[in-house]
Amino acid sequence: MHILMVSDVYFPRVNGVSTSIQAFRQALEAAGHHVTLIAPDYGQTVADEAGIIRISSRKVIVDPEDRMMRIRHIHRLTEELRTEDYDIIHIHTPFVAHYAGLKLARKLKLPVVATYHTFFEEYLYNYVKWLPKEWLRYVARRFSRTQCADLDALVVPSTAMQQVLVDYGVTTPLTVLPTGLDMRVFEPGDGAAFREKHSIPAERPVILFVGRVAFEKNIGFLLDVTERLRGSISDILFVIAGEGPAEKSLHSQVKRRGLESNVSFVGYLRRDGELQACYKAADVFVFASRTETQGLVLIEAMACGTPVVSTAVLGTKDVIGSGQGGLVAPEEVEGFAKQVERLLQGKTLHAQKTKEALAYAATWSHTAQAEKLVGFYQQVQARMNG
Repeated sequence: MHILMVSDVYFPRVNGVSTSIQAFRQALEAAGHHVTLIAPDYGQTVADEAGIIRISSRKVIVDPEDRMMRIRHIHRLTEELRTEDYDIIHIHTPFVAHYAGLKLARKLKLPVVATYHTFFEEYLYNYVKWLPKEWLRYVARRFSRTQCADLDALVVPSTAMQQVLVDYGVTTPLTVLPTGLDMRVFEPGDGAAFREKHSIPAERPVILFVGRVAFEKNIGFLLDVTERLRGSISDILFVIAGEGPAEKSLHSQVKRRGLESNVSFVGYLRRDGELQACYKAADVFVFASRTETQGLVLIEAMACGTPVVSTAVLGTKDVIGSGQGGLVAPEEVEGFAKQVERLLQGKTLHAQKTKEALAYAATWSHTAQAEKLVGFYQQVQARMNG
């Protein structure tokens, strides 16, 4: 198949959407399909894979990490894209990409689908705090319902997000399809070397968060947990790997609480072995985001043999709800801390969950998920042609 994807985000912008797009593109290409991706130009020199069209873009005021593509530059590509004889258009984000993808679909007479990656109902309030939360929730629901109605079909990465959209009143056909992982990517990485580089003693207990350092990730709650853990495990170290708009606030909280010796910000880590080494250096991966539509980062941690303690909310419920590869915890400081303590202080339980984590992560094959995506595309085509 020839597939045209459109997204408002992609590497070097690091987040779950970028990771999902890359995983599916690579698996689809390996299976003999052709995938073109339209994505923003971030003004950086990057070595792109083949098949990526970068679009001139401008900064987003409320989130300087992101870019807004210039939609007229996408429209200018219409005739060039027509010659590629695409079978379907797949939209990954609801901003410029959504409207540009719809217009291209009409002009090229192609079916158009989208993946609903982000739970905007919870996400928006972290960036537009001056407006009432109830009003923002209403706007997010109406916005999502309207956009979904424009599409021929939808992919959602978890059963929880499927139910959210059904509750919104979305009637567009929905398919649950999580992002898969290429397990080979997580084989390299030296945890001991990572500890040595960052002056972390081999025996020091380390808990880890990896991801965008953003307010919706609920990292402040994990600082609360760290402060509680310090009472029973004095040398506990909470490593935060990533970058984002909440960094300044979190640094201030760490200083105010006197947690400087118990929290380490290591910034963005490349996925060429550096990130994997960080996962492997940790004893426990911790996560408490309220907005994850999938929770792919939990699978990444497990793929590196690091057991997880996480809340089971929205997409993370599909990943950790069964307790395989980790422990489910409440979003309550004492209860969450006790689950972390169980893994840090129980060698037998930790070994069991490490073994489970590796086996469970292996079931999330990117190849199998890509095959399901192709089947989904073909079903959409059949409905359009029927």
